[in-house]
Amino acid sequence: MKDSADEPAAEEASSQFLKNSVLYKEFLAEREEVLKHKWIESEKAGSDIGFEKALLDWIVKHRSTWRDRRIRELRPAKMSS
Repeated sequence: MKDSADEPAAEEASSQFLKNSVLYKEFLAEREEVLKHKWIESEKAGSDIGFEKALLDWIVKHRSTWRDRRIRELRPAKMSS
């Protein structure tokens, strides 16, 4: 049986691991780009287009270029470390 005092510490460690993971950081960076795209496209449309529409539109129009650029930008930083 687990000690309930250990659970908050375990959750905190798990949370820190997640926040420090490269995958999570990439998810946040991509989400930020989608939110920017949502704002721009909503301004053009004159009303909120919604996150799902913005996400699908961004994936189709911009994701591959964004990811290629992001990989190029991150590569030199990793090589110098």
